[in-house]
Amino acid sequence: MTRQQVLDLYFLDARHKLIEIAAFLDRVDRGSGEADFRLDAFREAMKHLADGEPKRAETILMALSDPTREPIGIAPGKGAIGAWPGRS
Repeated sequence: MTRQQVLDLYFLDARHKLIEIAAFLDRVDRGSGEADFRLDAFREAMKHLADGEPKRAETILMALSDPTREPIGIAPGKGAIGAWPGRS
């Protein structure tokens, strides 16, 4: 596809997601108490959006992922939390 075709097909969806991220960060900023490691990981991952480097999606996914290779014995919760607490 040409860049124009990509923009025509995906711009409005990307615009929507960008506004949703801004709204999420506004809600976090208005909240009380301390944030946990997820906010730090999120902000660090967002830096890759504007860096102009290739494979931004892969880089951001890896920035939020657990890089360890060995499985843990027992999961500490019921589900994924979206960021690895060991980073930062």
